[in-house]
Amino acid sequence: MKTENIHPIFDRMLQRKDKEELLKQRGVMIWFTGLSGSGKSTLAIALEHELHQRGLLCRILDGDNIRTGINNNLGFSDTDRIENIRRIAEVSKLFIDTGVITIAAFISPNNEVRELASSIVGKEDFVEVFISTPLAVCEQRDVKGLYAKARRGEIKDFTGISSPFEAPESPTLSLDTSTMDVHEAVERLIELTLPLLQR
Repeated sequence: MKTENIHPIFDRMLQRKDKEELLKQRGVMIWFTGLSGSGKSTLAIALEHELHQRGLLCRILDGDNIRTGINNNLGFSDTDRIENIRRIAEVSKLFIDTGVITIAAFISPNNEVRELASSIVGKEDFVEVFISTPLAVCEQRDVKGLYAKARRGEIKDFTGISSPFEAPESPTLSLDTSTMDVHEAVERLIELTLPLLQR
């Protein structure tokens, strides 16, 4: 179908402010980036629980879950990685426009793809959190056995081993889970997040 045959109905729909007033919160994106095993998913889940206990509606989008669903047709080539992040950002924007606090946990290995996500979501709603746990620590954890497989050449284009990871240039927050426990990290995240949620 050609785009000229699409007639958006945005002007007749309830607006973001209507949803945020209903939920008594502001939609925002907390975007975790870092190596596999750095602690992104662990912190995303802990943050979700903490915000939920405070009566705030959240939605986690995690790499493993997204790649078994909406993005199950994508591989790990540069082109597919970009499309993976583009789709995630578009889905995230829908949640944010509904007033939902959206927590994304994705390797998102370079500034280009993170900038793409930020531009789709909207810079004013995009909070970048770098989980800066060193590669050696991530590899020691290796809960999925992925690093070992990548070292043996069984996984191609594996970030941190055969594919580079580019650290964010100026993240909103940087957390190293090798030097702080989950409780301390979540406290830092709550301090960052709560002021952003005021409508």
